[in-house]
Amino acid sequence: MINPFSLEGKIILITGASSGIGRGIAIECSKMGATIIINGRNKQRLGETMALLIGNNHRIIEADLSQQSEIEKLVQAIPQIDGCVFCAGIPQVCPVKHFKRENIEDIFSVNTIAPIMMTSELAKRKKITKGASLVFIESISGIYVGTPGDVSYNASKAALNGFVKGAASEFALQGIRINAVNPGLVPTNILNLSNAIFAEEHHTNIMLNRYPLKRFGKPEDIAYGVIYLLSDASSWVTGTNLVIDGGYLLN
Repeated sequence: MINPFSLEGKIILITGASSGIGRGIAIECSKMGATIIINGRNKQRLGETMALLIGNNHRIIEADLSQQSEIEKLVQAIPQIDGCVFCAGIPQVCPVKHFKRENIEDIFSVNTIAPIMMTSELAKRKKITKGASLVFIESISGIYVGTPGDVSYNASKAALNGFVKGAASEFALQGIRINAVNPGLVPTNILNLSNAIFAEEHHTNIMLNRYPLKRFGKPEDIAYGVIYLLSDASSWVTGTNLVIDGGYLLN
């Protein structure tokens, strides 16, 4: 019997794969048989991710997706793909009254504009196969909850969610599925930045109590949801938000 969750024979592009959730997704997708193309800005850390992948024929393409020319270079360099996971993102902790235009433009450039323009380039250059699946890593922040100090991050993810909904409807005509995954708190470099501002006990003592399953997420928790959306098991799923949050939204 064919495993509907298998990624065997599929070519999957993963952005932001040099660490954290992106690295975890790349590793788990390779275990499911996919050929992985990993993207990021740090060649050394991409190499570390590559060393953890299972199987052969995986590729590294270094590119800074905040630059349109780099997006175009990346898309030109890849073959047709069966799936893409947009995981590249940056945090920005700042109260609203201290906003500066350049800071807002920076976070939207990476978190929102880059995946939108990359999707456009992939479509324009016919790099997405019929029946392919695109998965956008968003957050529960900005879509379901808002948090003080993270407002610009919230806004960037909410804007991306609006794109996912519209694009899912548009791309469905071509048999291409577009979905989003909305993680709760997963300890990554973003959490380390927040720790530096709020103090680590903010998360370990206060935030943890808001998770009914009494733990934070792991990259593989998010990866398993992504695998479902990339696989044929979700062939009748598009335009949806898959929340993976340890029960946070129950509170």
